[in-house]
Amino acid sequence: MNKILYAIQGTGNGHLSRAHDVAPALEKHGKVDYFVSGAQCEIDFPYEIKYRSPGLSFFFGKSGGINYSRTFFKNSARRLYKEIKHFPVEDYDLIINDFEPISAWAAKAKGKKCVALSHQSAVISNDFPKPDTDDRIGAAILKNYAPATTHYGFHFESRKNNIYTPIIRRAIREAKVENRGHFTVYLPAYADEKIIKVLSDIPEIEWQVFSKHSNHTYDIGNISIKPINNNLFIQSITTSDGVLCGAGFETPSEALFLGKKLIVIPMKNQYEQQCNAAALQAMGVPVLKKLKMKCIPGIRSLISSPAPLPKRYPDETGKVVSNIVEKEVGNGG
Repeated sequence: MNKILYAIQGTGNGHLSRAHDVAPALEKHGKVDYFVSGAQCEIDFPYEIKYRSPGLSFFFGKSGGINYSRTFFKNSARRLYKEIKHFPVEDYDLIINDFEPISAWAAKAKGKKCVALSHQSAVISNDFPKPDTDDRIGAAILKNYAPATTHYGFHFESRKNNIYTPIIRRAIREAKVENRGHFTVYLPAYADEKIIKVLSDIPEIEWQVFSKHSNHTYDIGNISIKPINNNLFIQSITTSDGVLCGAGFETPSEALFLGKKLIVIPMKNQYEQQCNAAALQAMGVPVLKKLKMKCIPGIRSLISSPAPLPKRYPDETGKVVSNIVEKEVGNGG
């Protein structure tokens, strides 16, 4: 029986959301141990997690970007070095890595094959649009954060070279899709006060805001602020008229799949989100540089626009995972 390590990035919620569907597919191919590193995830995981670590985490700020001071002080180079040195990658026949740096660098140091299965694997390819601004440092970080020997990626559109369409979690696929007129908002890099200031100027719309910065629900006029809750978020997005969110991967993918109106605001100085925004813009999705009062006409324009046709991404997670396991285990560890 294959012994498999599935290492998952725990900064943000997207990686663990995807893991909900990848994990049962992997379980069919051997004994799977799970490793989650990162400190910014609010989603539960239905499998026992054998290894946990604070990892190398980036912390969201409140002005549209990363909180660099908190990121610096919350990460320890000494701890990371020790964890990389002692992580037992040699115990596994197959390492599947979703942008998790500790197991990736441990595998590199010990000469073990590490198979990347992530959105980032697609972003670093040359198959998709890149932002107009040249961010060599950001590109280098994205490429070297979690090194791998083989890459399989997910993006908004499929390409050759092992790039597939998004994994849409089963809870979204099986949900009843309606339009109750509200907009779902997920902008974790903005303070609640900033979001409220802008969206309160569009009082005719109900805004359901899922906040990284609040641990309780409260309403201000036409805006409802809610702490992150997976079930409530699924209920909100599947019954929304549209979505206003960052330029991550999972939430825009789900909005495209559901046929919801979509507008994205990429995080400042975050190369991956800038790349996602460029790809989405090429697909016709409106992109705002930042959340501010002068964006209100653009948001109003989206509200009055017709809903797009749903992108019915195929459910091929099991096939993708089976192909990877067969290919990679067959090629040796």
